[in-house]
Amino acid sequence: MSDLLNLQQVSAGYGDAIVISKIDLSLKPGESLAVLGRNGTGKTTLINTIIGVTRLRGGSITLGGRDLTTTRPDKRALAGIGWVPQERNIFKSLTVEENITAVARPGAWNLARVYEMFPRLKERRSNLGNQLSGGEQQMLAIARALVLNPKLMLLDEPTEGLAPIIIEELLAALSRIIRGEGMSAIVVEQHAQKILGVTDNALILDRGTIVHAGPSRALIEDPAALEQHLGVTAKKKSARVAAH
Repeated sequence: MSDLLNLQQVSAGYGDAIVISKIDLSLKPGESLAVLGRNGTGKTTLINTIIGVTRLRGGSITLGGRDLTTTRPDKRALAGIGWVPQERNIFKSLTVEENITAVARPGAWNLARVYEMFPRLKERRSNLGNQLSGGEQQMLAIARALVLNPKLMLLDEPTEGLAPIIIEELLAALSRIIRGEGMSAIVVEQHAQKILGVTDNALILDRGTIVHAGPSRALIEDPAALEQHLGVTAKKKSARVAAH
């Protein structure tokens, strides 16, 4: 099976600073990847490079065989990349339903399906974006990415700053989207135990380079790499929550 996403020897950053260096990464259709690492190791920069908002200093990026290396960010979105940024970037002066329908493109994911995935959004469909809780705003940001009907979803720290009960709800939804629906996805997450149960594979970044890559399940069962590179122990129970 051909790769959906392929990065070869990608180096990028901001201005004169190189943040990620010589990254090789591939993702097949239907696969999911967790990107782990301490703060400042290049996780968000990797996502930003795929969407095209960093300064590329070397390497190539392809999506579905199409070379996106020099393509503008808006064209990359049209090519099939859906992005859920850390800042969420919802329209706070529009209602929930207006937020969703304003960006929707034809495809399997529509208003009814995202309401089924996130019943809270249906209950609050007439509320303005600025009337939602942080967790509800994150659900809305994911819903907005889904109705673009992307080939690939990129999620940057989707659980950051949320209450534990909301995190569990979001992880359950992401598990359904990624595992149940077969959505190709890359999920940046600082806390490994929250996302390893959702993704097929994982990589760990340190100082802008990949220091570990392999199946997520291997990290759950033998967390030595997490202890070595992140200084934490992955809790098996927590890592498996999203898989149930």
